[in-house]
Amino acid sequence: MLLPTRMPGWLCLVLGLVILSGCSSQRTLESDLGLSDAPDWVNEGTQAVDNEAGRLLQGVGMAAVMNDPSLQRSTADNRARAEIARILSTYVDSTIKDYSASSGAEGSADVEQLLRSTTRTALSGARIVARWRDPDSGYLYSFAELDMQQVEHLLSTSSALSVELQKYLADNADKEFKQLIKESDQ
Repeated sequence: MLLPTRMPGWLCLVLGLVILSGCSSQRTLESDLGLSDAPDWVNEGTQAVDNEAGRLLQGVGMAAVMNDPSLQRSTADNRARAEIARILSTYVDSTIKDYSASSGAEGSADVEQLLRSTTRTALSGARIVARWRDPDSGYLYSFAELDMQQVEHLLSTSSALSVELQKYLADNADKEFKQLIKESDQ
């Protein structure tokens, strides 16, 4: 392909940016919400994170404008907690599968029921740490957080779980959480 010897400046700039962006090795993801004035957590959305604050499940919920502000707030809060429940369910499913595979445990339905019941109790520890109202739409966003250390403590001290399962959970908590982060990044 032959390029003209003189190209308009704007075309050179665009072509240069396209070439440079193709060479970039770092992947940058943009939020699909496109809320430029929103706090980072609104655009990042629901996720599992491992950072200086700890290993956390973070859920973001949204509620459209309602005639009753307290109903809008509780709806956004409940949706944020539901997002954490969704992630926690993935964590439990993975843990059950790995425990059953490593122990050759029969009756995994019993194990599953016990873990689900215990993690439902742990979910009550999820707290709303922030809210933001979009000034343009009036939508209210809630940010909930659950510290996995609380979940793990509850699981390790639950009298309903066998000693073997408690030991497995204590020994594999980091591995299971890293797997959860890996799965949520895909």
